[in-house]
Amino acid sequence: MKPTQLSGVFKDYQLRSTPVREEILEILIRKEMALSLADLKPHLSGASDRATVYRTLKTFLDKGIIHRVPDGGNTKYAVSGRSGLSTRDGHEHVHFKCAQCGLTRCLEGVRIPEVRLPEGYAPREANLLVEGLCQTCSRAVTTLAAV
Repeated sequence: MKPTQLSGVFKDYQLRSTPVREEILEILIRKEMALSLADLKPHLSGASDRATVYRTLKTFLDKGIIHRVPDGGNTKYAVSGRSGLSTRDGHEHVHFKCAQCGLTRCLEGVRIPEVRLPEGYAPREANLLVEGLCQTCSRAVTTLAAV
């Protein structure tokens, strides 16, 4: 995404465009997978410290630009479909973590089934993490088994 397009995104969300915000959002859009703070760090220029990155992610979460992706105890982040920056249609979808390569991805077309809660409970968010082998690792295992 071009810097001018990112500036438009920040304007739409009433956020000031900064180099760190632009860099983090561009990485999340380009990678098309959920990334943790540790995953983001190697892709960032040396100018951004951990606290700045964390505050930026929190701001993006609060505005609905990104959403949290459960990852078995590790928090990861992905661009939200509601932001208009992704083909995803929201964030009530299934997330998948590959047990072999560690990739965590949003599965856009797989919705979380509706859960009926007892009276008096008010859900805020639903997350579902499925673990297994991604397409790439699954093909590699199948290829090795065929040899």
